[in-house]
Amino acid sequence: MTTTKTATIKRTTAETDVSIELTLDQYTAQKIDIQTGIGFLDHMLHALAKHSRWSLTVHCKGDLHIDDHHTAEDVALTLGSAFKQALGAPVGIKRFGYAYAPLDEALSRAVVDISGRPHAEVDLGLKREKIGDLSCEMIPHVFQSFAQNAGITLHVDALKGFNDHHRAESAFKALAIALRDAISPTGSNDVPSTKGTLTA
Repeated sequence: MTTTKTATIKRTTAETDVSIELTLDQYTAQKIDIQTGIGFLDHMLHALAKHSRWSLTVHCKGDLHIDDHHTAEDVALTLGSAFKQALGAPVGIKRFGYAYAPLDEALSRAVVDISGRPHAEVDLGLKREKIGDLSCEMIPHVFQSFAQNAGITLHVDALKGFNDHHRAESAFKALAIALRDAISPTGSNDVPSTKGTLTA
């Protein structure tokens, strides 16, 4: 019997109120509803969910009258927590995943390890101050915050491209495909580690 990998997380602070519902491995009846108040962040998370084959609902009310930092960070932290909870024990999965994703002239690479050790190396080479209402400095921070609470290692690099929108979007799409690869089942029930655990 296939177990549904799902999580519902709510995170409320004085800065943001975030609620996320996530279901992994949605190859039919995929549902995506992203409302963060930051249009470009919504667009990127929609791409992430679509190509990861997630059903994802994200609602956030944040202090956007200050800036975009708290909203983008807290959404990514909460999404990372939801991913970790939905995945459950990392047993019987490939653990490692990688992908390249092009978008016109841009090309990005993502490499993922469901390691239990949070770490992110992100190099997107963005030149603009903002894309829409999302600060370009926040885009790597979104990846880093997601990795932190998901407990994964990820490396994301935009390898080429002159359009910052394309560079960023190809990076999110590459991450999506790499995550989908990393959590794909191996058909066994073993822990993919010589230590015998990925949770200690």
